[in-house]
Amino acid sequence: MSVNYIVPLLSVIALSLIAYVGAGVEGLQIFFGVSVPYVAAIIFTAGVAYRMMEWAKSPVPFRIPTTTGQAKSLPWIKESKIDNPSTTLGVIVRMLLEVLFFRSLLRNTKFISRDGGKASYGMELWLWLGALAFHYTFVVVLVRHFRFFLEPVPGCIQLLGRVDGFLQVGLPGVFVSGIVLLVAVTYLLLRRLFIPHVRYISLAADYFPLFLIMGIAISGILMRHFLRTDVPGIKTLAMGIVTFHPVVPKGIGAIFYVHLFFVSVLVAYLPFSKLMHMGGIFLSPTRNLANNSRMKRHVNPWNYPVTVHTYDAYEDEYREKMIEAGIPVEKE
Repeated sequence: MSVNYIVPLLSVIALSLIAYVGAGVEGLQIFFGVSVPYVAAIIFTAGVAYRMMEWAKSPVPFRIPTTTGQAKSLPWIKESKIDNPSTTLGVIVRMLLEVLFFRSLLRNTKFISRDGGKASYGMELWLWLGALAFHYTFVVVLVRHFRFFLEPVPGCIQLLGRVDGFLQVGLPGVFVSGIVLLVAVTYLLLRRLFIPHVRYISLAADYFPLFLIMGIAISGILMRHFLRTDVPGIKTLAMGIVTFHPVVPKGIGAIFYVHLFFVSVLVAYLPFSKLMHMGGIFLSPTRNLANNSRMKRHVNPWNYPVTVHTYDAYEDEYREKMIEAGIPVEKE
C-alpha cells in the first residue's frame, strides 16, 4: 500500500468526520455553514487571480505551439489548419476542440508490449470517455445547483434539472449527472490505482482531489435519496450566503455540512492544485499561439543591447599571430 493514496484517503475521511461531528455541536453550524464557505470563496478568488496574473506575466519570447501536422509552407503542400494553425482563426478552432472535446487526449496513444517483444500503440479511448463524462457531468451538477442561489430560478436551470432528472425511479427522481459523475471519478481513481505505469507517476496531489470529489458525489447522493435533509432550509442558507445576510436554519442535517465542507475544501484547494489547468489552458503558449514563424519574423522583445566582438574585429586584433601560427586569414 502506498502513502500516495492512503494519506489523501485518510485526509478526506478525517474531513468528513470533522464536519459531521462539528455540525452536531451547538454553535458550530454557523462556522461550517457560513464561515467556511466565505473563507473558501475568498481563497478561491484571490488564488485564481494570482495564478492567472502570474501566468499572464510569464515572458513568451518566441513561438512554441504544440503541432502535430504539416505547417504552412509552399502553396502546393497541404497545410494542417487545425493541428498546426498559422492563423488566429485556426488557433481558436483548435482551442475550442481542446476545451470542449479534449481533442489532444483523444489523439493520445498508449504503448502496448505484446508477446514476443512486439511493440504497438493503441488509443486511450476509455480515458478520453471517462474524462469527458467527468468534466461534463461536473459542469451540469454545478449549474444545476444554481437553483439554490437564485430566486426566482431561471427557466434554463429548471429545464436542465428536468432533463437531468428524467430517470424517475422513486421519489425524489434520480439525477443522472450525479450517478455518472460518481462512476467517472471512480474510474479515474481505479485507473491510477491498478495501472502500474500510471500508479508509478501518481502523487498524493493526484489522489486527493479524486477522493474529495468522490466524497462530494457520495454525500450528495446520500442527501437526496437516503438521509433526511431540509431542502427549504438549504435554500434559505444558500440565499443568505449570496446576499450577505446569512441565516442558518435548524434541522438541515449533518450530512449537508459534510457535503458543504467537502465543496468548500475543493474550492479553496483548486487554485493551488493541478485542477487549475481549467484556467491555465487558455494562457498556455503551446495552445494559444499560431505557428507562423515561417511567415513572420519574431524578435524577442526582451532583448537588451549586448557588446559583441565580431570576427573582423577578432582578426584585426590577432592577424599577425594567426599568420605566424599558419592559421588562414581573410585579410592579408
